[in-house]
Amino acid sequence: MSRRPVALITGSGAQRVGAVVAASLADRFDLVLHYRSAKAEAESAIRDYQARGINAIAVQADLTQEAEVARLVEQAVRQFGRLDAVVHCAADWKPKRLEAVTAHDVRHYLDTNTLSSFLIGQHAGLALTRQPAGGCIVLVGDWACARPYTNYAAYFPSKGAIPTLTRTLAVELGSRNPNVRVNAVLPGPVMLPPEIPADERARVINATLVRREGKPENVAHAVSFLIDNDFVTGVCLPVDGGRSIYAPDSVGANS
Repeated sequence: MSRRPVALITGSGAQRVGAVVAASLADRFDLVLHYRSAKAEAESAIRDYQARGINAIAVQADLTQEAEVARLVEQAVRQFGRLDAVVHCAADWKPKRLEAVTAHDVRHYLDTNTLSSFLIGQHAGLALTRQPAGGCIVLVGDWACARPYTNYAAYFPSKGAIPTLTRTLAVELGSRNPNVRVNAVLPGPVMLPPEIPADERARVINATLVRREGKPENVAHAVSFLIDNDFVTGVCLPVDGGRSIYAPDSVGANS
């Protein structure tokens, strides 16, 4: 069994928020990096961690498939003998005008963002309940589900379910083992796409109270807080620079 706690971070193969969350935990956790298609990036990260003396493995899985989620969790526990923190960063989102949205688009996001969150919470959560020390799950939602903007009508419902799922899993798992906690982070404008036009980027930044784009490290700090504070469960924490409470105009900024 690993002497150090073990963290499983989904969507941590590619150089996105999940990879930054993993890096922020590496000094105190052994790591399970999950990827779906970014195999080369995940394996490169594993080599870097191992060169620093950090125990880390990479596991491929399609998180919309129940059997693959079960395999991912089982492999993590089998490799390290324990699982202490699970951070579900894997997600998908792309703009599309309402007129062009199809039923396939809606199903894709519900599978990729909602179903995967449920399956990770179910399989990893039940594994945590079987450990006396329990553990913590952190899901990732989206601040804008409370105040949606245009061109993401297929995406927002899939993330709008995350707060309810967070509270549901907190109750279900906590009632089985009071040492299991479930929380969520609701990021705002963090790692905006590089192709976003300069004027749109400026509107997004000006729509925050702090007048700047967020960094993936801001999300990582929030994740660490939710992992470390053992008296917090069922909470959805906005990390959005005040975006969720600030309306700079009557229409809202398209962020």
